[in-house]
Amino acid sequence: MRVVGLDVGEKRVGVAVSDISATLARPLSVLRSAGLDIDALDIVAREIARLAQEEDGVSAIVVGLPRHLDGTPSDMTPRVEKFAQQLHAKVSLPVTLQDERLSSREAESRLAVRDKDWRSRKARLDAAAAAVILQDYLDGRT
Repeated sequence: MRVVGLDVGEKRVGVAVSDISATLARPLSVLRSAGLDIDALDIVAREIARLAQEEDGVSAIVVGLPRHLDGTPSDMTPRVEKFAQQLHAKVSLPVTLQDERLSSREAESRLAVRDKDWRSRKARLDAAAAAVILQDYLDGRT
């Protein structure tokens, strides 16, 4: 079964998915919401349910945990922790928090290699960051 990775933001949630062997992560989509505390949970839960119904299914969810570069919690840290708890209750799948420090920067540099247009990169950045977060999680399990 696959693992889903999420890069949770205030208005957008990047979604990535692993292959069936849970070895490689790839960006999937960017979900837009009215806000993290408004409808993001419902939008993400619907996407997880949709992915779970596909042939390869979903076995777990990895949510990027924002922190400052020195490892201390940011303003978003408790909000994302709460989101992850609520998501777990809503979808009944294991939810793991994964340090996401520098994931957006790494995703941006990877996208910049192939795509010189910053507008195009920006549209895909959240999904690419989710893939970086998910890949870090997958690599850390071995």
